[in-house]
Amino acid sequence: MAAEDPSVSGVSGRYATALFELARDEQSVDQVRADLDKFEAMLNESADLKRLVRSPVFAADAQLKALTAVLDKAGISGTSAKFLKVLTANRRLFAVADVIRAYRALVAKFKGEATAEVTVAEQLSDKNLDGLKAALKSVTGKDVALNVKVDPSIIGGLVVKLGSRMVDSSLRTKLNSIKNAMKEAG
Repeated sequence: MAAEDPSVSGVSGRYATALFELARDEQSVDQVRADLDKFEAMLNESADLKRLVRSPVFAADAQLKALTAVLDKAGISGTSAKFLKVLTANRRLFAVADVIRAYRALVAKFKGEATAEVTVAEQLSDKNLDGLKAALKSVTGKDVALNVKVDPSIIGGLVVKLGSRMVDSSLRTKLNSIKNAMKEAG
């Protein structure tokens, strides 16, 4: 299965495939995805957790002890917690972000979903997210899972990447194109 999808390859692909197959057998695909999403959000919010995950200076047992405390506090248990601990024991925790991305791709393929990478200037409301999902579903004919990233530097609008297509309606891009047009004209 991993060889079929170019986004699911290498070490992260092998781990993601193993986790996906286990979660599918246990019928916990959605629970594992929710747990991994929660862990990724924690990772993005905490520089200390990021350092714990990426730094090779921590011994495996110290990393495992710290990770266990983080997982317990976050309420992440079951298959997801065991999996993250296996990554740690195998000294592969540094690849967790790639594993999560690959796992999402496998789940999307399994559910017949498309995944869109959306960059916005500020967090979207639930109403706007639902509208965006509906618009993308009408274009693709599939349910669309959104990976939303906030980047204030785009000033306004949004950038949507869906498969090999990209739509950039950000204010930054529009201003840059106006600036370039003015340079060419004058």
